Amino acid sequence: MKLQKIVERLQKLHPKEIDLSLDRAKNLCQKLGNPQDQIDCISIVGTNGKYSTIQALHAILKEAKYNCNIYTSPHIQKINERFIFNNKALNDTELANLFCEIEEVNNGEQITFFEILTVAFFHYAKKFPKNLNLIESGLFHRFDATNILKKNLVSIITSIGKDHLDWLPKEEQTIERIVFEKTSALLDSKIIVAKQSSNKIINLIKTSIENNKSKKIIFNKDYSFTLKENDFFYFEDEFGGIKLPKPNLLGEFQLENISTAIAASRQLIKYKITNENIKNGITKIYSIARLQEIRSGKLKNLVKNNQLFVDGSHNPLGAKVLNQFLKSLNSNKHIILGMMKNKNHNEFVDCFEDIKTLTIIDIPNQPNAISGNDLRMKIKSSIKIQNKKNIKDAISSINLEKDDIILITGSLYLAGEVLKIN
Repeated sequence: MKLQKIVERLQKLHPKEIDLSLDRAKNLCQKLGNPQDQIDCISIVGTNGKYSTIQALHAILKEAKYNCNIYTSPHIQKINERFIFNNKALNDTELANLFCEIEEVNNGEQITFFEILTVAFFHYAKKFPKNLNLIESGLFHRFDATNILKKNLVSIITSIGKDHLDWLPKEEQTIERIVFEKTSALLDSKIIVAKQSSNKIINLIKTSIENNKSKKIIFNKDYSFTLKENDFFYFEDEFGGIKLPKPNLLGEFQLENISTAIAASRQLIKYKITNENIKNGITKIYSIARLQEIRSGKLKNLVKNNQLFVDGSHNPLGAKVLNQFLKSLNSNKHIILGMMKNKNHNEFVDCFEDIKTLTIIDIPNQPNAISGNDLRMKIKSSIKIQNKKNIKDAISSINLEKDDIILITGSLYLAGEVLKIN
């Protein structure tokens, strides 16, 4: 209860949820002795795949006996998920005490919720000077609170696509502007560029980072992977090739994120990371709400022997890789969908092929979600569509045959609610 009350106070420190600027975070960090200048960081920017790439890199580093601090957003179930130190989340008391300390130093000054959380992470990370800090950029990067670092070890650019367009001027809601915002202000260190969805995007990234003095490690030029038979894949970069077991994450698209993490880990020259660390690490990746199979619980009981998946994808880029996974399965597929108001609803749904049913629901406890009725009216699709009040009703309404699967998707907030109910 104490933690929740503090969170509610912090959320009221700025009239806007997002106000892209670096000044407020810099000023508060200065009052705290600039902790962001005293830690070793790896920065992760992009649209999709940031979380999976971070978790893959974390698994490899843990296997090599390195402690990590991790800052991600948004959280799925509890805000504590955003604050990982020494490989584990802060408990409620620890997090409440941290927030109280930062709140007192801030002294009521205007600052967004994300900004004060970012500063809190940097401040606490200073307590672990030997740890590696994996920092996920928020909305964009150029004016994101995570971009107040003066140095880092590596910048990772994951897959970039159109998302959060409502935060850009209407005439600039383009992939060109998104690439610029995410990549033009990267630090001079090393830059890993993951596989992108088109040559156009990779060329935009190359142009954006052309004058950056960093060493650039680009997918298909400086590192690559090949999926092989018999449950293994082959990774190759300037340091040679490694035959690797299939990771514990579902979907071939996750090999892109995992390979990016491997490429980054092998660029950490001052750290002793062996091929065995990589082999073992990628089979122990922690993941939540990213093509996660629900194997037990209240919702699983409703589908009995059928498979139930939840995934937080919320943009067309995410829908495309989900569709690739679904196409690889020889079964009927049923999707349960809930989305936020500011998403490209039709383009998201259009990415899915060969879906038997689509069930629309409200996302509980989210005032910025589009209602199920409004989403149902908005979507133009040849898929059979129905609308249900809640997640349980949606699952129960589907006439499942043997080997059918259900995928619940469209929002990380919805994924959080699914896991909470289950």
